[in-house]
Amino acid sequence: MWFRRDLRCQDNAALAAAAAAGEVAPLFVLDPRLWDPAGPARRAYLLRSLRELDRSVGGHLVVRRGDPAVEVPALAHAIAADQVHRAADYGPYGRERDGAVDASLSEAGVDAVRTGSPYAVAPGRVLKSDGSPYAVFTPFYRAWLAHGWRKPAELSVPLRWAEVERPPLNEVLDAEPGDLPATLPDAGEAAALAMWRVYREEHLSDYDSDRNRPDLATTSRLSVHLKYGEIHPRTLLADLAQRRGKAVDAYRRQLCWREFFADVLWHQPHTAREYLKPEMARLEYDTGGVADRQLRAWQEGRTGYPFVDAGMRQLLGEGYVHNRVRLAVASFLCKDLHLDWRLGARYFMNRLVDGDLASNNQSWQWVAGSGVDAAPYYRVFNPVLQGQRFDPDGDYVRRWLPELRGVVGGAVHEPWDLPGGVPEGYPERIVDHKVEREEALRRYAAR
Repeated sequence: MWFRRDLRCQDNAALAAAAAAGEVAPLFVLDPRLWDPAGPARRAYLLRSLRELDRSVGGHLVVRRGDPAVEVPALAHAIAADQVHRAADYGPYGRERDGAVDASLSEAGVDAVRTGSPYAVAPGRVLKSDGSPYAVFTPFYRAWLAHGWRKPAELSVPLRWAEVERPPLNEVLDAEPGDLPATLPDAGEAAALAMWRVYREEHLSDYDSDRNRPDLATTSRLSVHLKYGEIHPRTLLADLAQRRGKAVDAYRRQLCWREFFADVLWHQPHTAREYLKPEMARLEYDTGGVADRQLRAWQEGRTGYPFVDAGMRQLLGEGYVHNRVRLAVASFLCKDLHLDWRLGARYFMNRLVDGDLASNNQSWQWVAGSGVDAAPYYRVFNPVLQGQRFDPDGDYVRRWLPELRGVVGGAVHEPWDLPGGVPEGYPERIVDHKVEREEALRRYAAR
């Protein structure tokens, strides 16, 4: 069983298929093409998740480093395996890599068996009546619901792990990188299931009304567990099917956004790096020394706009940003600082512990106006109003900006209007939002 984005034993269709075929040798390959560009948060989290997976499989996990097209057939040959089981990977590189591995296995006389995917509905399955893909979320969501999904996968026979000679895991895995966020979530399948159980019973009912509030604990924080497949969306959807209400519907809809973005990337893999709407590439961007300094101020959470800065400090502190805040900070980069969305997407992918190529880059394109949506280019998030609306008492801002902890209530969102001016240690605004909004609209209209 070649594990990738499915680091779990429950509800794992590929593992169930492998178990039905005989003894299973669990394998994970640390692929330099994925490991090298990953930031410290994702590297550290993956190492922790692999250690948890090793415990789940009774200490039998084999971890190898190198090209999967070499390492997977090599292990199959070493233990005389006649099948290699895996789930599908629908990312641009994953498709290329799996094709190379399958070809190598075929040459070695080993069957490659693909079962399941990281999604409830695999990308490419939900299509319009004319066979074309959806480019707008809401009709995709309706079709996705109508399509439906399988029940959680169950084992038909008990798991039997093959005894494979291997070095101790700690000798194979790297030490965790030093440049880590202050806190990372607990890793592994058990942590994912426990988090979902608590959230489902204690907080899900508030999701519809409070999901946009970063000052409240009303989101599930399961994105990193879904990213690594420590829990399958099918598991969540099966539980949601037992419940009713607006909160349940809203949560289900958010799960679909993840699948929608994966579907867009499947049909148009170039959008991982390039514009979905090519005409938007003609947009005028700022470059040079001032633009570089403003980019650094954004990255460090020192723009002078508290809601934006709190989000960027959260990214540095946790490797995570609340979704509502992600939209606000992305809009600020693209439409207040007039910088290419790809600068922000790359920075987020380097820093996020839950960095998922499809969700991250398609979300950035959505904000920038170059991706899926009906007419998004004139949507410019006001960083002050976003804070006042979604962090009304300023608790989220104060949590991440110690310079402003002495400011009471919602006044924290406009520190320049305080009687004594901006508190010592906090920066002045690097741009005037009202001016830059008009400039952004001018540039979008002239593209």
